[in-house]
Amino acid sequence: MLRFFRSFYFSSRFFIVCGLLATLCLVAYFYPLLFNIAKISTLVFPCIIAADLLLLWSRRNGIFARRDMMEKLSNGDLNDIRIQLENKYPFPVFLSIIDELPVQFQARDLRFKATIAPFKSKLLTYRVRPVKRGEYVFGAVNVFVKSVLGLLQRRYKFDNDQMVPVYPSFIQMRRYELLAISNRLNEAGIKKIRRVGQNREFDVIKDYVAGDDPRTVNWKATARRGRLMVNTYQDEKSQQVYALIDMGRVMKMPFEEMTLLDYAINASLVISNIAMLKYDKAGLVTFSSKVHKVLAAERKGLQMHNIMEVLFGAKTGYQESDYGKLYATIKQRITQRSLLLLFTNFETLSSMQRQLQYFRRLAKDHLLVVIFFENTELRAFLDKKPESMQEIYYQTIAEKFTYEKKLIVKELEKYAIHAVYTSPQNLTVNTINKYLELKARGLI
Repeated sequence: MLRFFRSFYFSSRFFIVCGLLATLCLVAYFYPLLFNIAKISTLVFPCIIAADLLLLWSRRNGIFARRDMMEKLSNGDLNDIRIQLENKYPFPVFLSIIDELPVQFQARDLRFKATIAPFKSKLLTYRVRPVKRGEYVFGAVNVFVKSVLGLLQRRYKFDNDQMVPVYPSFIQMRRYELLAISNRLNEAGIKKIRRVGQNREFDVIKDYVAGDDPRTVNWKATARRGRLMVNTYQDEKSQQVYALIDMGRVMKMPFEEMTLLDYAINASLVISNIAMLKYDKAGLVTFSSKVHKVLAAERKGLQMHNIMEVLFGAKTGYQESDYGKLYATIKQRITQRSLLLLFTNFETLSSMQRQLQYFRRLAKDHLLVVIFFENTELRAFLDKKPESMQEIYYQTIAEKFTYEKKLIVKELEKYAIHAVYTSPQNLTVNTINKYLELKARGLI
């Protein structure tokens, strides 16, 4: 009985009809001709309610619902959530579905309407965009059922409590991976970079075909075979590429609901995968006031899984990052010359100059690229037309901060340190472009 009352609800139509009946009875008091109509309506109404009750509770399990999703969600991307519905009643039903989303989404108004024919099924799909990594718990799927009479509702609750981890953006990683495999990276904004020099390894000797570079003709092999033979080359392999991720307070700044750290993590995942597709080795270093994790550069089958697991648990802190400890760790742990992609952020030239001595030391042994972020809110503010003297003053200050960011690039380049100054949404594309540029120039 308690279970029955927990699943029993009056619909909005029930209260509307009750209101109309009450109005009819009130009017009939003044107009006796309507009294019989009011009397008959009052007697028929409970019968209709009883009929609706019998229809909805005629089956023990009249509705089936199940939530389906991936085993893990991709941070910063739209992820599909599917709700499979099945009507086991011999009549059409009208459904109102409420899915209990994790508290991280702060959404309590997710409601869907659906109509399902007798003994038919329907699939509902919606999307969620998580903006933080971590564990997300989905609650129950609540289905409220109405018959064609529509006076009562029966509630079905499917306890599909599911814990789903939100990982760094593997959807973005797969998209760039497919473009790289099919040589269509230019569709994502990746530039085609002309190769400079011959920083390539010898591969094989093959027969000449139209279009081969005549400069690669192997004259000795041609003389032996009696036909034109050419050397073929491939890019140098097994170069080490490390993503150095600053997890200090400067990476706590938000952009479109995500922190700069999450943008850096997503870009690191993509560039590590691209590097391995280019036959290089990918590694990872995370640090803040101390060095948290060092994952040696490898090209093993489980390397991307290991990188993703490390990035899943990376959290920003409120301490200032210690570049001295970073330098000491790299000096000790990374002995082979490598490409170091440092994801960090600087708002002023002076803040960068405090760390410049460590950058210069790193650049002596490795190829260092410092990647930091454009303040897009300042840029949007500068693009607005000022309407008062106060706004002109604020724009002047904003222009000063923006100019200092450009000075940081110049200062780094003065010491042969490469820099990428980018907006958060273009971070991945600009990082891949820089990696391919350095590879084409033979610097790694």
